[in-house]
Amino acid sequence: MRTLMDSPRLSQFMAALIECVPNFSEGRDTAIIDAITEAMTSVEGVTLLDVDMGADFNRTVVTIVGPPDAVLEAAICGTEIALELIDMSKHSGEHDRMGAVDVVPFIPISNATMADCVELSVKFAELASEKFGLPIYLYAESARSDDRIRLPDIRRGEYEGLIEKLAKPEWSPDYGPTEFKPTMGVTATGARNILIAYNVNLDTNDKASANKIAGKLRTSGVLKKDADGQKILGPDGKPERIPGKFQSLQAAGWMYNDDIAQVSMNLLDYSLTGLHSITEAIRDEASEMGLEVTAGELVGLVPLNAILDAGRFYNIDQEVTQTRELVDAAISGLKLDVLDTFIPDERIIEWAAGSI
Repeated sequence: MRTLMDSPRLSQFMAALIECVPNFSEGRDTAIIDAITEAMTSVEGVTLLDVDMGADFNRTVVTIVGPPDAVLEAAICGTEIALELIDMSKHSGEHDRMGAVDVVPFIPISNATMADCVELSVKFAELASEKFGLPIYLYAESARSDDRIRLPDIRRGEYEGLIEKLAKPEWSPDYGPTEFKPTMGVTATGARNILIAYNVNLDTNDKASANKIAGKLRTSGVLKKDADGQKILGPDGKPERIPGKFQSLQAAGWMYNDDIAQVSMNLLDYSLTGLHSITEAIRDEASEMGLEVTAGELVGLVPLNAILDAGRFYNIDQEVTQTRELVDAAISGLKLDVLDTFIPDERIIEWAAGSI
């Protein structure tokens, strides 16, 4: 099979498992998404883990895993079809967006490093810009300037602001032309840690209670306020904050349904803030409010090591080291089997990809 790889270093880690989560600006036309995913899965070695279409956002998030060269090939194939079928000049949706292929992140899962994924993202940018004339920004760990690290900073102004943005020298794309491409817009690619979307339900319908807990735990914490409830400003004129307990954690109060509030979270680095750590912290905070944790919910897939870390914490018999038993301990301790059946072979990335 033809390969897009020409880097000797990349070809050396074929045993590695890389995740790629491209976001396409189409969430209503199933035929278009089917064509994109079929192109991606036509690449040998690539496993399709998830396709999340959102009609209101008019956006689809596709998750694939595989060896580095296969994932890179699949990302290029999906990009080609998306640019053929999606016209950004006719696009509308609630989610911030700037391109038909909005963002293409590469994520190390096993036997790979962040540096490997940075190299993959650069290779993607080189190939896609050359082949399709696509303007591309590098972000996250691949960013070459501080103002391009955060995706929201790159997306600011969205598609409608691209003509003005591209005219500014400081926003010249890292790869590809500076000119505005009406049908394709621009794309961001980069390397980042895996993001785990995790929610914890409480035995209350009070969203404010869940939000109060979230504020105490998330990295950004809460705003400082005076006795009158007004924001306290620092010497720089910006509102001061009380930092939260955990690193690399985004959290907010949300409603699971009309009767159940939940703490909805993104764990940006599970090696710093693990599933068990945040669950126990929520349990403690809830107890002080007279509430209880009733269920845990993982959105999408999760890396094996994140589950094993939780399994070691919840495992009663510390002599048990069998992977399956540790996974079972994690499922029970995190209450992942309360809302629905949790099938490890389908929800753990490495197992779903058949790498173990």
